[in-house]
Amino acid sequence: MDFTKGELVQDFDAKRKKNEIELDDTQRCIVLRYAELHLKGKNKSFFEKKLISNIKLALANYECKLLVSRGRYEIVDFNIEDERLILYELSFIFGLHSFSVASCCKSNLNDICKTALGMYNNKNGTFKLKTNRADKSYPLSSYEISSSVGNHILQNASGSKVDLHYPKTVLNVDVRENGKVFVFTETINGAGGMPYGTAGKGLLLLSGGIDSPVAGIQVAKRGLELFAVHFWSYPYTSESAKQKVLSLVKIMSNYCPKMQLCVVSFTEIQEAIRDFCEDSYMITIIRRCMMMIAQKLAVKFGAQCIVTGESLGQVASQTLESINVTNNSIQDIPVLRPLIGYDKEEIISLAKKIGTYNTSILPYEDCCNVFHPKNPVTKPTRERAMLNQNKIPNLQQLIENAVNNAESI
Repeated sequence: MDFTKGELVQDFDAKRKKNEIELDDTQRCIVLRYAELHLKGKNKSFFEKKLISNIKLALANYECKLLVSRGRYEIVDFNIEDERLILYELSFIFGLHSFSVASCCKSNLNDICKTALGMYNNKNGTFKLKTNRADKSYPLSSYEISSSVGNHILQNASGSKVDLHYPKTVLNVDVRENGKVFVFTETINGAGGMPYGTAGKGLLLLSGGIDSPVAGIQVAKRGLELFAVHFWSYPYTSESAKQKVLSLVKIMSNYCPKMQLCVVSFTEIQEAIRDFCEDSYMITIIRRCMMMIAQKLAVKFGAQCIVTGESLGQVASQTLESINVTNNSIQDIPVLRPLIGYDKEEIISLAKKIGTYNTSILPYEDCCNVFHPKNPVTKPTRERAMLNQNKIPNLQQLIENAVNNAESI
């Protein structure tokens, strides 16, 4: 093995005072890489603090330690029995690009070679080296590190061969600025996006169907903190329908920690719409009333937007005309529709990916299906919607009652 620059590396390590590390031997760790935070400027620390807080919250039930350094975080001092569970928890954290189980050593070339050989568990197989030299002051180039480590493995792992195109094992060597080197063979994709809770707060209209949970997760991935509102029309919708929504919130809470749910009793309003509005406009007025209640709850809970699972043209209430008439019922708060351009198959695929699909398709009724008209209007007008809405006695009082009596879970 060629160690022509070995002494230079050792001298380099000896002179490193600022970032001196304490490693008696190779240490097992989980290396975390963040996603878009590297694009941030002077406010980067705000996003990092939130991401670190979210990681600690997700791992609160495990004995472990989180170390923070430039460009990489480490989880160390964990029980090996908890490793798979920790990796599972990390997969839900927005803001993480990827993570790897790694062996950590000092930047001495001998230590790197020994650590890489220990990680190489495919004797008589093929391998390749990939080196990332984040520390540009390191005296060896990425190519020189890879060559030296590769030679060491070839000399000490009988039958092993280098294959740069289709190797059975890829050994990654990550040389960091703080004197640490991470060696790993697998990179696990993270949830990506921005840290949850860095983009304000939104109110999600959660129906219990397939679309709305997906819409919520899509904006949560951009950092929006969520609380959900579900409209419940008991006894027309059952207790099982309510429990279904609670189950959806529990699944979503993997991504959205400490997520709250408000359950709004909508029965009186729906009965009034049935009794006083023309049949074809019932869905339009229901959507308008939901929006009016949502706006009041948003103010009450400090939300800055409303989020829905609407997809353009999917059903009668989601035509452009219907959306415009629904929007007209509220003021001073934006409505986000992250699925507006998605087709149903795309939404189903995302629902399966985040784990809500099997719960969403449980056969429990939704309040939007109560008193469902045979021929709902697809091109409603604001004037006719207002004409129907004004037929309902004491509508504003019914809305106030629904807001004041909402059950917070």
